[in-house]
This record gives sequence, structure tokens and C-alpha cells, in this order.
Amino acid sequence: MLLLAFSFSALFVSGAAASTVEGLRLWRAPDSTRLVFDLSGPVEHKVFTLRNPERLVIDIQSSRFSASLNELDLLNTPIKNIRYSEKKGGDLRVVLDLKELIKPRSFALAKQAGKNDRLVIDLYDLEKETVKTVQTITQSKQEKRDIIIAIDAGHGGEDPGALGPNKVREKDVVLAISKKLKKIIDEEPGYSARLIRDGDYYMAHKLRRDTARKAQADLFVSVHADGFKHASARGASVFALSQRGATSETARYLAQKENEADLVGGVVLGDKDDSIVELLLDLSMNSNLAISLEVGDKVLKQMGRVAHLHKREVEQAAFMVLKSPDVPSILVETGFISNPQEARNLRSSAHQLKLANAIFAGIRDHFTVAPPEGTWVAWQQRGGGKIQHVIARGDTLSAIAQRYNVSVRDIVQANKLSSTQIRIGQTLTIPAS
Repeated sequence: MLLLAFSFSALFVSGAAASTVEGLRLWRAPDSTRLVFDLSGPVEHKVFTLRNPERLVIDIQSSRFSASLNELDLLNTPIKNIRYSEKKGGDLRVVLDLKELIKPRSFALAKQAGKNDRLVIDLYDLEKETVKTVQTITQSKQEKRDIIIAIDAGHGGEDPGALGPNKVREKDVVLAISKKLKKIIDEEPGYSARLIRDGDYYMAHKLRRDTARKAQADLFVSVHADGFKHASARGASVFALSQRGATSETARYLAQKENEADLVGGVVLGDKDDSIVELLLDLSMNSNLAISLEVGDKVLKQMGRVAHLHKREVEQAAFMVLKSPDVPSILVETGFISNPQEARNLRSSAHQLKLANAIFAGIRDHFTVAPPEGTWVAWQQRGGGKIQHVIARGDTLSAIAQRYNVSVRDIVQANKLSSTQIRIGQTLTIPAS
């Protein structure tokens, strides 16, 4: 296999005094490893690879190393060892001994929002081709597919998101809620979920959107927790994309705050005529925006049953993560992590489960009425098969009837019930609506 020697360099404003590497942090993502150097000031750096053995060399000008390497977990990363030396003239060389071939990328983040200067080194795994057999393709066409929900836990890795009392971090809370939401969705017949981020690592907004598109998701749900300068702010919110900008000062503040987390990236429009691309994107975005607003409204109503609402209508803001041209997308702010009471709630596993259940209840309310073509849910709605519903704690006949868009009387008659009383564990046949 031919190895290309990748060489990347980035030039940044250099400080008069030498900079110090004060910390070194590492995160493993599904397709890459991120190494972050915490710096006392801005630096100039250069990155290049060496062969036999495989190494990545990071040269940092006018710097010295004072970070600890003892706590770095190199397991499941392409890094075998990290070593460094200070060269003549005060420059620093850091060498990563590698277990396998990688594709490197580096960039610097200037001091901002209370964070010091940082140097980020991304080690991308070389892509492995996935081969699909004829049998797999044939089966996927014949089977009635699930409705796919892409769940995006906001922030991650070196980006903790909003911070609350007692060091509660947004990235931890929303990942816990997202995992509970995935479990709930996967247990529902006709639905399956994909976690965009399933661990503590950072993903750019564009990569989050692209991951949902590759999964052919029917809906993209980005889960967040608000932070605000006033601790009194409270309540859950649901956002859809606004093509004209935010609908309120709070929405504009939140959109700007979230977008700052993605400092690199962009959109490639391809080689088509700009006017055609603009027209197609406009049509697609408008259609998906309408669906997003409908789903968002149902999610917001369900969340109002388990949490205080910041606003009782779906807000719209220019969140970058929602700018997918072909996947309806909503952003759910589960509460204000900067509010002491809501921070305690958000850390509670029981409250996280309530929020996850409410989010899916709203999603299900939408797709029960308007399921995508070719899905098992659409087939059921058209009378293609009998729906079996197992009574769970908290179920009522009226709620079940509303969920499946049928009447209580129809359910009673279909199951030959003598009364409207039901019991946990009982299985009901739901007639076609």
C-alpha cells in the first residue's frame, strides 16, 4: 500500500515570549483521534509524517513542554507512544509513534470565551471500504424499513458546552439523555435510532449533519441544554431552522453561542449551476422546514408535560447543525443548565428518562399521522397488518387511541372489551385508522 507523506503547516500570530504546553488531552471518535495541546499563548507549528517506523512529527516554535503524559489513554487509538524534546533555539518537537497509517490535520484555536490558546491535531483513520452483497441489497429493498431517527448529542470532547453548578457539563447531560432516547426508540416497532455521537469526543457541525444524511435519517434531533448569563432563566425549548435568522434575542444569543463551537468547516456546492442549486436547495429546505416545525410542535407539547417550557411555541434560529438540505431537523434544549434547580434535574437519571420519553412521544405523534413512504409504520397505517400494543405503566385507552389515530370505541370493539379498564402487560390489537 502506497503511503503519501502528508505535510500540513499553519501560521498564526506569534507571541514575543515562549509559549508553554500546559496540558495535553486526547479523545477517540469512531473515525478519528483528536489530540489537543493547551497552550499559554499562540504558536507557529508544522506537522509532517515519517516512514519506517510510522511517526507523526509536530514542531512547535518557541515553546516548551510542561504537560503530563501519564493520564493519557492510548488504548484504541493509532498512537503507540508520545515523546518530546526541546531543540536548539527553544523550539519543541513532539513525536507520535504510530501503530497504523493515518491522515493528519492540524489547526490552532485562538484564546476566546475563557479558554486559552489551543493546538488541535486530528488523526483520521484511513477509510476501509464496506462491501455490500447482492443479498444484502435485495433484502433491504424487499423489507419494509424502519423510520430512522438520528440523535445528535451536542458538543463533546474538548467542547463541554454550557457549564452549570457543581461542574455539571452540558456534553455529559445531553449524551445521557440521547442514549436513553435511543433505547426507547429502538424498542418501538417500526423505529430505529442512530447516535451521531456515542462517546466523549468532538464532531464538527457539518460532520454531524452528514452522518445523519448517510444514515438516510427521516429526522435529525440535536439534544442540548441551555446556558445563560442569568441563573433565573429556565425552561425547555424546541428550535427549527430560521432562514432569516433568529426570532428572538435569546434565540440569536443561543445560535451564536452554539455556532462558535464549530470553528472549521464549510459547504461544498458541487459543479452544478448556482441558480439550479439555489432553487433545489430552497425547495428542499422549505419542505423540510415545514416538517421540522410540525415535529417540533408535537415534541414541545409533550415536553410541556414533564418540564417547564421557556416558550410555548417552536422557535427558529440559524443553528448550523440544523442546516441539512434534505433531513427535517430540530434542536431540543432540555432546560437551562445554568439554573441551579434545572441543573439538578438534568443530572437526574429519572428526569433524563422523562425528557427522553417526551421527545419520542412527540416524534411518534408526528409519524403516526404522517409516516414516510415505504416504512413499516406507513404499511400499518394503511391496514397492511395488525398493530399489537402492549399496555405499559401510565397508558390509557384515550391516549392509545390518540397515538394511533383511532377512536376508543374502535379499540374496544376490535378487542371485544367489556369496559375501558386495561391492565399493565395486556396486549391490544389496534385497528387500522
